[in-house]
Amino acid sequence: MDIFISIPFLIFLPMAASFLLMSPLFTNNEISIRRFAKSLCGFHLIYTIILFAFFNAANPYTCKLSFFGQDWIESLGIQFAFKIDGISMLLVLLTSFIFFIASMASKMNIRKSHKFYYSMLLLLMSAVLGIFTANDMFVFFLFWELELIPAYFLIGGDFGHEYKEESKKSAVKFVLFTFLGSMIMLLGILLLHYFNYNSANILSSVFENIITTNIPTSIKYLISICFLIGFGVKLPIIPLHTWLPDAHTNAPTPVSMILAGILLKTGAYGIYRFNYQILGDIFSNFAGILAVLALINIIYTAFVAYTQKDIKRIVAYSSISNMGLVLLGLCAFNQIGLSASVFHMIAHSFVTAGLFMICGIVYLRCKTRDINSLGGIAIYMPRLFGFASLIVLASVGIPLFAPFIGEILTIISAMFSDMGTVLKLTAIFSLPLLIISSCYMLKFLHEGFMGQVQEKFSKINDITVHEFVILASITTGLIFLGIFPFVVLNMVG
Repeated sequence: MDIFISIPFLIFLPMAASFLLMSPLFTNNEISIRRFAKSLCGFHLIYTIILFAFFNAANPYTCKLSFFGQDWIESLGIQFAFKIDGISMLLVLLTSFIFFIASMASKMNIRKSHKFYYSMLLLLMSAVLGIFTANDMFVFFLFWELELIPAYFLIGGDFGHEYKEESKKSAVKFVLFTFLGSMIMLLGILLLHYFNYNSANILSSVFENIITTNIPTSIKYLISICFLIGFGVKLPIIPLHTWLPDAHTNAPTPVSMILAGILLKTGAYGIYRFNYQILGDIFSNFAGILAVLALINIIYTAFVAYTQKDIKRIVAYSSISNMGLVLLGLCAFNQIGLSASVFHMIAHSFVTAGLFMICGIVYLRCKTRDINSLGGIAIYMPRLFGFASLIVLASVGIPLFAPFIGEILTIISAMFSDMGTVLKLTAIFSLPLLIISSCYMLKFLHEGFMGQVQEKFSKINDITVHEFVILASITTGLIFLGIFPFVVLNMVG
């Protein structure tokens, strides 16, 4: 099976396809462009599933690219190294799946500039895959920054969707926040690289070669804070979250699915890979503070979500709330917490992808996202209402759906954590999330779909076969992981 495994192929195939799409060699025909991108994403998903099926967490996939027999920047000990362990494998598979359904959803939501849109979509896919598989700090940072370029154009571009001038402002805000966080993160990488060389007498930025035992404690605290700020912007951690609701609301529906389903997870993955693994002794000292911030994420944004009128903003704020649970699982600093954090990342990706898909369908049919202007559309769109009901029930943590497992494991991990009383208190106070999330998500369902039937929506059509397949895939994933959580948990363990 090893002869079929190629990490460079996995990462750079979408990038090569992106360059091909942008070149004059590729046709400008809308249908051909869409089918090419969708087929490429579908092939990538099948290839990733095959790798996942034969993957052994005890024997990670590794790869190092050389250039004319030398490392990338040999004089600085920087290697173009990649590694796929259990957590990386799960996130790579999740990335491939989310981008595939986003490419399918683009058929209904993207009306012009198809060549540019799909090329940016595939380029973003390569950048995210590079983040999840990089085994060198500077290679990680390279892909982290590369992701900004396509994300900026996808958020702010006019692709014939519900485009507004605010989209450009949201894209600029996203780039400024992320770039500022990246510069602070780069400072942490440079400090870690410099002091690692001085203390261990080696020159390498590969994760396995990073030694921190001889680095002064004050410097390790500074490095850890730099990483927490850099990754906290993307997670996001309050008060670094203000870019997210605008970006989610003004981006095209497929881009919103990717932002919430994948890009937020790069922040959590960065905290895991840098703060949790490399600087674990310092991260454990921050656990109590971060747990309080996680609690604020969970509770505050849940209340804000309940007050929103735009259904997309409800889902956006719910994402911040749920990422607080992911952070809380990491703060527990035990195996259950790590498993809960990764599991909830995956469960949340399915939920938000489904909810944003529903928001997009509602807007396409009803030409509004104002929850006060909707209502009564369930009778005209029974199939969409059925999927919306299932996904909303999953989001509030009903048993037999994946989020239930993530939420319960997170609370248990915090309760049994050795990080002090703060974690236990945070776990107790997090329990109201189950009630608050039920309030704003049931409001989303009740006021958006039920209530008095409105004559102005009498001619809208129910979901198409294309939309049915997307929502059915998401719902199946939520149920499957809710019944068979060990598929994910065993990989993390």
